[in-house]
Amino acid sequence: MKAILKKITASIVTAVLMLLPATVVIPSVAHAEIADNVCRGVLDTGAGDPSSGGSGTTADDCTEEGDQTFASLAKKIINVFSIVVGAVSVIMIIIGGFRYIISGGDSNAVTGGKNTILYAIVGLVIVLFAQVIVRFVLTNVQ
Repeated sequence: MKAILKKITASIVTAVLMLLPATVVIPSVAHAEIADNVCRGVLDTGAGDPSSGGSGTTADDCTEEGDQTFASLAKKIINVFSIVVGAVSVIMIIIGGFRYIISGGDSNAVTGGKNTILYAIVGLVIVLFAQVIVRFVLTNVQ
């Protein structure tokens, strides 16, 4: 029974380690694309369109001055922290579920599985509230 649990845990850890780079690379690429489109949407007034003959502001003129503020740094840190804690919480929910299923009626193992799931859910709720509180504070401070 313990050998099966070790194999399952090793499989989960392997899957997480293989997917971890994707959670870092894909959001940053998507963020860069979204930021470029947002900047283009705000600054491109259409005056730079060759058909209108204007020389308006284009996306190439978009600078990232706002990325130097404390608020943006705090948002980035909280976002990275939230991604990591969220991923760990989901993994712990899965592990707690396996512990609960494999317990075989042993009251200590059942309690351990339930506590693992409970603490992982509490961790997710704390991360959610941290996001809400930080965004509320940063929008009201600015």
